[in-house]
Amino acid sequence: MSDRKPRRRARTSSRRAKARLFPSAPSPLESLCRRLPGYDPFLFPADSVFDPKAAQRALDFFEECLTFTAGEWMGRPFKLQAWQQAVVANVFGWKRPNGYRRYREAFIYVPRKSGKSTLAGGLGNFLTFADGEPGAQVYCAAADREQARLVFNAARTMVLAEPELAGRSRIYTNAIMVPATGSMLKVVSAEAYTKHGVNAHGVIIDELHAQPDRELVDVLTTSTGARRQPLIIYITTADYDRPSICNEKYDYACKVRDGIIDDPAFLPVVYEAQRDEDWADPCVWAKANPNLGVSLSPEYMERECARARETPTYENTFKRLHLNMKTQQDVRWLSLEPWDACAGPPIDEESLRGRDCCAGLDLSTTTDVTAFVMVFPDEDGGITVLPKFWIPAENARKRERRDRVPYETWARQGLIEETAGNVVDYEVIRQRIGEWREMFNIREVAIDPWNATHITTQLQSDGIPVVTFGQGFRDMTAPTKEWEKLILCRKLRHGGNPVLRWMASNVSVETDAAGNIKPSKKKSTERIDGIVAGIMALGRLGMTQPGWDGQVLFMT
Repeated sequence: MSDRKPRRRARTSSRRAKARLFPSAPSPLESLCRRLPGYDPFLFPADSVFDPKAAQRALDFFEECLTFTAGEWMGRPFKLQAWQQAVVANVFGWKRPNGYRRYREAFIYVPRKSGKSTLAGGLGNFLTFADGEPGAQVYCAAADREQARLVFNAARTMVLAEPELAGRSRIYTNAIMVPATGSMLKVVSAEAYTKHGVNAHGVIIDELHAQPDRELVDVLTTSTGARRQPLIIYITTADYDRPSICNEKYDYACKVRDGIIDDPAFLPVVYEAQRDEDWADPCVWAKANPNLGVSLSPEYMERECARARETPTYENTFKRLHLNMKTQQDVRWLSLEPWDACAGPPIDEESLRGRDCCAGLDLSTTTDVTAFVMVFPDEDGGITVLPKFWIPAENARKRERRDRVPYETWARQGLIEETAGNVVDYEVIRQRIGEWREMFNIREVAIDPWNATHITTQLQSDGIPVVTFGQGFRDMTAPTKEWEKLILCRKLRHGGNPVLRWMASNVSVETDAAGNIKPSKKKSTERIDGIVAGIMALGRLGMTQPGWDGQVLFMT
């Protein structure tokens, strides 16, 4: 498409629209670009410069060429809200010395009901029709095809409603083609293996938090390598507090925003409430929701907040989806705030050499994560926790996709050991436990008796004392409560092990009429094997360390 903008009849001119938006303020577009929370694009622009004409051209494209596609504003010109104007002006207004775009990635982190899909559809149309890229390939992607279609359908409806755009394109169910430039906007499925070979100019990934792993993101990101000024746009609400590609991008965006990472090509747009803020305060709602009072009504927020107050299990949902606060699972036992406060420095294994400990071994199934956790009593009545994990090498990639956690990354970091084959090799576990017994004084190994006869016999034949540990309320309640108490008192030192942290965030518990509790693998969202192994070890520690200062004598 040429630089001449398609114009609607009966629309005000670009100059008059600009005068309306920016009456008399000096440098209005520069002021607009600084409206993003906590981020000043002029602070570290590297060698880039802001081109107000390019920014205004993109802003004009929305209001003069596009319309809203649903709701009370359907059919009206797409007049961007101030925060949306800031996004568009920054993305398309900044130029490098060679004239190409400064920003190559934009992370747009806003709660639900903020008009994300409509904005993304408009961005997709600009990249397809007006970005000056011959043969532009623009893709709408998400965790599944139906989610990806939300952005594409918004873009498609806008094109159908604008005669000039519709007249220049061929519009299909899953694609918009522009014959004159060879450009296209297309919705794609979630299967990453089918995306190799694409040559993307623009990629819009909707609801990044729903991606099961990083594979689709990586494939689409690397597909932009041959383009002069590609743009990848991530649009998402908050994810749970867990390892994920969404949280990886969120952490990166925050570091760019805060000046910790110098990446002038990454645009961080982060609207969120902080954990220490009052989530029921309307002022906090306004801070986290830039479209409050526009696409999101205060009345709706009041109703949802009242529901969260009355229904504790809905509280985390309200915080995550409407305030962009990362939370743990909806129903959980351990809070990550006190857990993280217990981290301390990484555990120095050499400093534990020769010390007494008890261990717990949770075998799970032969295709899952197996956990061996050693618990060392400390002089202040606390404990030091040293976890070890195994997973079958052939299953690691499959498990990473299914569990949405970076097993292979953890394996490369030495946090999980992969054993050959598609089942856990118990001989490797037996060998490792023997090595650790030479280094530490392992008084006992507690083991869940289910499906553990063979390795129990092997370990006993090696001279390692093994005791079975029941998984019912009788055996699990007291050490489970003590584990919790040690966390709240900040006397459970785990060194910030990320695998154990992930498992801690997953734990749900079962409770009986007498108030007894135990971790529940059935109710928990993901793997909790390391926590179960640690609790078993703690239970045996209370039996084998009479001189320990712990407050609870676990069993009779």
